[in-house]
Amino acid sequence: MTTQFPRPISPLRQRMLEDMAMRGLREGTQRDYIRFVRSFAAFLGRPPDTATAEDVRRFQVHQAESGAQAPTVNSAVSALRFFFSVTLDRPDLARRLVLTRYARKLPTVLSVEEVGRLLEAAPGLKYRAALGTVYGAGLRVSEVATLKVDDIDSTRMLIRVEQGKGRKDRNAMLSPQLLALLRLWWREGRRRSVLLPHGWLFPGRSYTDPLSTRQLNRAVHEAAEAAGIRKRVTPHTLRHSFATHLLDQDVDIRVIQVLLGHSKLDTTALYAKVATRTIRSVTGPLERLAAVMEGREPAG
Repeated sequence: MTTQFPRPISPLRQRMLEDMAMRGLREGTQRDYIRFVRSFAAFLGRPPDTATAEDVRRFQVHQAESGAQAPTVNSAVSALRFFFSVTLDRPDLARRLVLTRYARKLPTVLSVEEVGRLLEAAPGLKYRAALGTVYGAGLRVSEVATLKVDDIDSTRMLIRVEQGKGRKDRNAMLSPQLLALLRLWWREGRRRSVLLPHGWLFPGRSYTDPLSTRQLNRAVHEAAEAAGIRKRVTPHTLRHSFATHLLDQDVDIRVIQVLLGHSKLDTTALYAKVATRTIRSVTGPLERLAAVMEGREPAG
């Protein structure tokens, strides 16, 4: 049997890894950045630290001609800007990279009834509790996957989210209904000996590892199909639905911003465009004009 040894890491990649770790970039971000730099090097056919301004231009033309979508192009720009400006100290090359503008689509949102059907169809109590946490607390799927048992504070009715997006800690809401669901899972998990004290709240295939985001994605797709929901549903759809349903309940958008962990209000304001009850409750200018003309309302 042939023994396979791991491929050695080049000094350039090692330097970039150190630069990213020193600046606190998340592991997922580091993997993405390395992948895009590797793709750039494959396009060049030579080490990426030998790139010229014309090479950068050719690479972006190649992306456009090959049909790369705007999110992919912009992710590559972020990775290469870091590589050029930080690792190579070549800000002149970083400035050559061009972001692609694209229309922002409205998020898919489920009705309350659809969310109920989806959770009922979840493949097992663990996944129902995990997806219920995405919807019930508005957490990102990566945040739910890495929750620890000790992050559930039933005394203060809060969920502690450590090192969320942007490496920020925050508190999320814990409703009585969600707490009851989590307690059901806690009792089941303890009975099956997969929940350890101070361990992962949602362990993966091994109780020493957290549930993966891929497993949660697969679970939500299975549940949506079983529930007969034809919309394109992902775990993030439940987070969108959380925000939209709160807005429909007249919760202040600034409160929703805090609950979602958004740094900018503009990001949260997107949900105002899909909150149907909020839209229906607005009195249109033609209705007000009619009321003024009929003398039912003073002109102002």
